[in-house]
Amino acid sequence: MSGTSLDGADAAIVAFDSQRPRTLGFASLPFPPALRDRLLALSQPGPGELDDSAHATLALADLYADVTNLARANAGLSREQVVAIGCHGQTVRHRPEHGFTIQLNDPARVAERTGIDVVADFRRRDMAAGGQGAPLAPAFHDAVFRSATRARAVVNIGGISNASLLLQGAPCLGFDCGPGNVLLDAWAQRHLGSPFDTDGAWGARGRVESHLLSRLLDDEYFRRPPPKSTGRERFNLAWLEARLDPGLAPEDVQATLMEFTAHAIVDSIERFGPATEEIYLCGGGARNRVLASRIAALAGDRRIADTDALGIGTGAVEAAAFAWLAMKCVRREPIDYSRITGAGGPRVLGAIYPR
Repeated sequence: MSGTSLDGADAAIVAFDSQRPRTLGFASLPFPPALRDRLLALSQPGPGELDDSAHATLALADLYADVTNLARANAGLSREQVVAIGCHGQTVRHRPEHGFTIQLNDPARVAERTGIDVVADFRRRDMAAGGQGAPLAPAFHDAVFRSATRARAVVNIGGISNASLLLQGAPCLGFDCGPGNVLLDAWAQRHLGSPFDTDGAWGARGRVESHLLSRLLDDEYFRRPPPKSTGRERFNLAWLEARLDPGLAPEDVQATLMEFTAHAIVDSIERFGPATEEIYLCGGGARNRVLASRIAALAGDRRIADTDALGIGTGAVEAAAFAWLAMKCVRREPIDYSRITGAGGPRVLGAIYPR
C-alpha cells in the first residue's frame, strides 16, 4: 500500500488460515525524493502528465515489487507460499463526482518481478456499481476489529483520514473524515523544508487561531452525510491559503491545522456514531503523539488506543486490508460496500494478473 501521504510503500504478509488474520511479516520502503516530487506534481493537473505518469508507474511497480520481496523475506516464505499480492496503486486523482478515480500501478510488472499473482484495480468495480470507490479499508476493519460488546471506531490517519464505525446491531458505516496528514505535511514542507512535522513538535509550539479553525471547519464537505470520500483535489495548500489571514505565524497555522484534523475526525464520529465507546488509531498520523492527544481531548471519556492493542500494528493495517481484499477476490467473495461507498450491492473487487 502507498497512500496520499506520499511517504513510501508498505507490505504486510498476512495469513488467513484462522479466525483472525495473522501478520507474518512486514516491510516499508520510502519513496525516492524524485518519485515523491513527481507523484505530488501529478496530483494536480499540469503539462506532460502522460509521460510523467508512465515514468512514475514504472518506478512505483519496481518499489512495490521490492517491498513485497522484502516483506516475504522477513517472513521467511518462498514465493510459492504466497497466494497473491493485493496492490492498490498510488492515487493521483479521485473524482467520484465525475465517475472516475486514477491509481498509478503496473500489476503485470509487479507479477513479473515477484513471481506471484497480483490483484489490483480494486476501486473501479465499486465505482461501476455506483459507489465512490473509497474508502475501501472499512470492510476490513469490520471483519477483524469489530467487538461483540463494545462500540468502536477505527480511524486511519493517512494523507486523508477515514473512519469505520463498528456499532452494535448495525452494519459498518465508513467514510473519509477529511484531511489527515495532507495539510500538516504540506505546511511543514513549505516552512521547515521537511516532509512532515516530526511528532507534531513544531505545531505544538504554536497557538490555535480560533477564527482560522472556524473557517476551515466551515467547508461544505463536513456537512455532507456518508457516503463521502475526498482527496488532495479538494484539500490542498491553495484551499488553505484562501482561508488564511495575513501575518499569521507559520507555527500557529500548523497548530490550527492539527486542531482542525482532530476536530474533523472526532466531530464526524460524534455526528454519525455518537454511541462510539472506543477509538482506535492507525496510519502514519497515529504516530503523531500531539495529534493523538488532541483527538483524545476532544473524544471525552471514550477510550483512545492504537490498533496495536487489537493485534495489528498501526503501520500495517492498510497493507493488511489490501491483502484481505486480494483474498476476497481470489475466492470470488463479494463485499457489500453499500453503506460505505454507496455501491449498489455486494461486488467482487479487483482484477487478477497471473504471475
